[in-house]
Amino acid sequence: MRTWRCIGLMPLLPLLFACTTVGPDYHVPDAAALRAPEANGKLLGSANPAVSIGPVPDAWWQLYDDPRLDRLVREALAANTDIRVASANLRRATAALHEVEAENLPQGGIGASVSRAQLSGQSYLQTTKPPVFNLGDFGPGVSYLIDFFGKLARADEAALANIQASEAALDAARVGVAAQTVRAYVQGCAASHELAVARQQIALQDRTVDATRKLAAAGRAEPTDAVRAQARVEALRAALPPLEAAREAARFRLALVLGKPPAALPAEETECHEEPPLTQPLPVGDGAALLKRRPDIRQAERELAAATAKIGVATADLYPSIRIGASAGLTGLLSDLGSGPTARWSIGPMLSWNFPTNGVRPRIARMEAGADAALAHFDGVVLRALQETETALSAYSRELERQHALHLARDQAAEAARQERQRYEAGRTPYLARLDAERTLADAEAALAESDSRVAMRQIDLFLALGGGWQQAGGAPQAAEHGHDVSHPLPKTDARPDAVMLRHGAAPTGRQS
Repeated sequence: MRTWRCIGLMPLLPLLFACTTVGPDYHVPDAAALRAPEANGKLLGSANPAVSIGPVPDAWWQLYDDPRLDRLVREALAANTDIRVASANLRRATAALHEVEAENLPQGGIGASVSRAQLSGQSYLQTTKPPVFNLGDFGPGVSYLIDFFGKLARADEAALANIQASEAALDAARVGVAAQTVRAYVQGCAASHELAVARQQIALQDRTVDATRKLAAAGRAEPTDAVRAQARVEALRAALPPLEAAREAARFRLALVLGKPPAALPAEETECHEEPPLTQPLPVGDGAALLKRRPDIRQAERELAAATAKIGVATADLYPSIRIGASAGLTGLLSDLGSGPTARWSIGPMLSWNFPTNGVRPRIARMEAGADAALAHFDGVVLRALQETETALSAYSRELERQHALHLARDQAAEAARQERQRYEAGRTPYLARLDAERTLADAEAALAESDSRVAMRQIDLFLALGGGWQQAGGAPQAAEHGHDVSHPLPKTDARPDAVMLRHGAAPTGRQS
């Protein structure tokens, strides 16, 4: 009997030796935008002396050398709701991987039933009616799916890529939260700075009004001159409420980023009177470093890897499914359970094969279209990252030029005000001429303060486009706690930006059908 069993298993031997993983093996396509030499070279605006090609620091906000800002960023990275959502998504992706891995393990179960039944006599080729019996059944069973064609391997590959995409999404959330925190803080500083300058303008204009009224009372000026001077005071005073609102809105935004209600963030905790300056030229690196650093690029690349693996999952449905199982137990009259005649057992393979007419090929075509869409999205993310960085770098450089011109204008206005003050003290010019020069200086100070705010915002835009800030913020990847390598495929490879390795012990062989 044993010989016949072995002979019965012989048709399965060719399948054992033909074990393979169907579907395309993944690597970054040769035509991907990531591979373009122009994308990996120097940034177009990196020649500006206000920036350097040095590496972007992990905690870029520390370049401002502001301990209060450092504390706020740390609090935001620990409590922000967007980061909590991204962390939960990463845990969900990790659980999905464990669910897929469970399919690689033997599946088992145990069953027991008791029934009082009237069996069909004809089902046993009998013409008499059997009596009513108390029947029982009890026994365990176990089975194991042999992954001949790599369906489970591809599913595991896709799930692992989804984990890495979720981790990159978490890093992207950290980048955004750090930038939002710095932006809200700096906006509050800028509003306070502009408020101080606006109040200085009002004070100067008040002095102009007083002088004009005295001259009008002495008959040396027209009454309408005093009215016009007072109108200018009111116009300047009207600019204060929007600046106050901007400062309060910045504090409320900061509370949101910190995961707090607005009332839980006292104004003194975020008090700041002018924009924090950078302590060194802004480091921007080059295109290759940018593409490795940006989390959204890593996320899109991992999504492409997952989409490619899903093609193999669908392709495996074209081939047979083979499961080896075994079961044992007791079946029979309830009163006889445990005796020899009620014992049963079985062991052997089970093969199932669905014909391709059940929609497998359309499903494969759908997965292939999804991979093509993922590749297009990946290219779009790469190009958008370059566009955002170049745009932010250009805007920053141009605003620095404008700021420099406004500095010169302010210095000239200050010199003119100094000369008018000396001429007035020498009795060679009227008081209103001195006040007019001081008002011109105040206007120049206001324009410069507004430019200082814009420069600070452009710096933050550029840091956000560069994509740094997640490296020190993140701890060990959660999936690594369970023995899975979820290291960042783009930033942590060799100098080639396309050196992306799958985590299954084999080098990628290229996406091919």
